[in-house]
Amino acid sequence: MSTPVTGTAPSGEAAARAAGLTKTYGMGETRVVALDGVDVAIGRGRFTAVMGPSGSGKSTLMHCLAGLDTVSAGRVWLGEREITGLGDRELTRLRRDRVGFVFQAFNLLPTLTAEENITLPMDIAGRRPDGPWLREVIDTLRLGDRLRHRPAQLSGGQQQRVACARALAARPELVFADEPTGNLDSRSGLEVLRFLRAAVDTLGQTVVMVTHDPNAAAHADLVLFLADGRIVDEMAGPTAEAVLERMQIFSDAPGAPPGKDTGLSGPPSPQAPGPASGGR
Repeated sequence: MSTPVTGTAPSGEAAARAAGLTKTYGMGETRVVALDGVDVAIGRGRFTAVMGPSGSGKSTLMHCLAGLDTVSAGRVWLGEREITGLGDRELTRLRRDRVGFVFQAFNLLPTLTAEENITLPMDIAGRRPDGPWLREVIDTLRLGDRLRHRPAQLSGGQQQRVACARALAARPELVFADEPTGNLDSRSGLEVLRFLRAAVDTLGQTVVMVTHDPNAAAHADLVLFLADGRIVDEMAGPTAEAVLERMQIFSDAPGAPPGKDTGLSGPPSPQAPGPASGGR
């Protein structure tokens, strides 16, 4: 069953989109439907958060849109390029040239400096960094005085900022962030969220973030809610309180198992600052 999504971008304005996206694992009695005919378009130049209960398919959706996982049925596009059915070599080149990734694990090479980690994907591709753009990214992430430090000499928040800079350095069309604050304390996590927000507002990037945290989702322009492999709702201009309330509605919906895990650890912290200033 396909779930239409209102408020998302027309195909010509989408950084990524999917039609009838279905992903299944296993066969017969062990068959699991992770995504069930999803139609979605990710608006270019916007910050989109994806939320849902544990096992709702949110990370699977990100992996399929990014070309990290194959689809069982349906079609996926990055920009105007359909990626469904591309071979491994073409997908690798496309991800390298057009997509940036930020994961919960920082994935930095310990023997390289921060600067070398930032430019590593371009070095592997044999491409020279765009100097002015790279400096703008480094300045936005406040890493100018940390470029010669190795990961072991950096805090967790600084390491994740290096990972964000690496994702942005090649000026990708789309940045995917999978629980980017999951390994960070609240202060460092807030810094990373503000930098992702700034990447959209100041640097003109497109960011898609999978998260379970209402405070993190509140930094986005739009939140997509998944349940049972389908997009069931969306929220523009989210607040942490509104996101938490919406998630609780899903977990309390008729037919939902008692005590179903929403993936949330509790209500938003009243001390947590709101989204960074400077517009959405």
